Amino acid sequence: MKLRTFFCYVLMCAPTLVAGQGKATPARTAGAAEIPHLQKQGTATQLIVDGKPFLVLAGELSNSSGTSPEYMKPLWPKLVDAKLNTVLAGVSWNQIEPQEGKFDFSALDGIIRDARIHNLRLALLWFGSWKNSWSSYAPDWVKKDFERFPRVQIAGGKSIEVLSTLSDANRDADAHAFAALLGHVKAIDSQQRTVIIIQVENEIGLPSEPKEYRDRSPIATEAYEGPVPKELMDFLQQHKDTLVPELGEVWKAAGSKASGTWEQVFGPGTATAEIFMGWNYARYVGRVVDAGKAEYPLPMYMNAYTYGFAKAGEPIRNSGTPMPDLMDVWRAGAPRVDLLALDVYGSDFASFCADYNRSGNPLFIPETRGLAPYGLEARVLYAFGRHDAIGVSLMGVERPAATPDPILTDVFGLIGQLAPLIAKHQGDGSMSAVLLDPKGPPQKISVGNYTMEVTPQGPPRGAPPSENFSAAIFIAVGPDEYYAAGTGVSVKFSTNPPGPESVGIGTVEEGYFENGRWVPSRQLAGDETGQGQNLSLRTHPADRCPDRFAGIQRFTLYRYR
Repeated sequence: MKLRTFFCYVLMCAPTLVAGQGKATPARTAGAAEIPHLQKQGTATQLIVDGKPFLVLAGELSNSSGTSPEYMKPLWPKLVDAKLNTVLAGVSWNQIEPQEGKFDFSALDGIIRDARIHNLRLALLWFGSWKNSWSSYAPDWVKKDFERFPRVQIAGGKSIEVLSTLSDANRDADAHAFAALLGHVKAIDSQQRTVIIIQVENEIGLPSEPKEYRDRSPIATEAYEGPVPKELMDFLQQHKDTLVPELGEVWKAAGSKASGTWEQVFGPGTATAEIFMGWNYARYVGRVVDAGKAEYPLPMYMNAYTYGFAKAGEPIRNSGTPMPDLMDVWRAGAPRVDLLALDVYGSDFASFCADYNRSGNPLFIPETRGLAPYGLEARVLYAFGRHDAIGVSLMGVERPAATPDPILTDVFGLIGQLAPLIAKHQGDGSMSAVLLDPKGPPQKISVGNYTMEVTPQGPPRGAPPSENFSAAIFIAVGPDEYYAAGTGVSVKFSTNPPGPESVGIGTVEEGYFENGRWVPSRQLAGDETGQGQNLSLRTHPADRCPDRFAGIQRFTLYRYR
């Protein structure tokens, strides 16, 4: 171990001061078995940190904020005030390897140290070969040597600033840097486990503009006109009964062939070009992931560009990015990528959650914002309650307009209170959530022994109508006992047979969790519960800011004839 690295290791293993508490926090220690990892619980997948399920309540820093500990110094207290437990911070290839083979981790060391001081975990975002599909975070020595490190070519033979997936030199240089990064993180953090998960690259795929669906360089064209690799064909045949429907349909429409060129196996068209690019991105990233995990096998994920739709209704997507229809292509090409995540903003949030939480893929949302028609609180409640999410992260969290955001603080504070309960009930069918269009019909969900009919409640008297969706989470902790929280809904109950059909609401308490213990405050009845006929999960009255949470409710139900 080099002398400088040794001293960094000693410094960062020492006890640290938790901001605002003025007392030392002992360094986290555990054996190799306690490396953060993913683990199944029922139908859910959980991130295990320090031996316990960990719900990631995160904010992603703007692209370059994590490159400077000095820049971040005044921002850490704001991130703590926002009730985050994790910060997503970018690490660029250019920053850590400005000269080939010479690494500088000083800025990263400062970010890890300061996150630890403030008792925050980190997800590191590797901005290597691609960031937002372009190769702008690669080192200058890569950018300048276009012969050794070739670019993608579009129609007419023009190169664009996107490193080619078909280049071994590109892949090997990225993998070498990524392995050095993971080796350094292991050296300075494997005992404290401040870094709990890694994003590999960022929103990769050929850029949506210019509109090209595949690399048209000579080497890529030769590969496209050649046979589909045996590894992909074997995967398709071994999993033909469980493939995601979109991919299975493309393959079936072309005759479900067991071999052939890309167009023979999948047919001509943009879908085949995207499958081709998805495979080549996946194979490239898979090698990078293998190199990193050989050093320090933290959980690793890929995030997809899922912004929405163009004016003509065509999806805005980078060709080859891990969209839902390419999930199995990515599984075949990069089997050690632990999950495929989605960056989702103004798109159909509920549909994207469903598309990514299928076929065994756990839901993780590393980028989102509270944009209409889905408020941030609705997104967070729905992701954790309906889809057993590993985590949700607000993009650009350190921006003045975002932090500390009262709504962010409320919803992350709320989920933080509920986290032990949510973790306990993930994957066992005793928890669910709804996401409601203010102009749409009620929704019915079955949780435990009862069915909930959930209706948007509308704004408080005197407040303007809301265009945002409502949401609510329900957790059954016993045959007739529940916890719930929501953004302004009314709930009626019916029974799941057998038993008497009529349902009454028993005890209703507002309250909160403190260190995992339920602390009741008001007990509600009468007008507040519709004389025992409906539950009201409402926001604060208009004079107390109608966009804020009122809190959590514990309630019991009973049946009668």
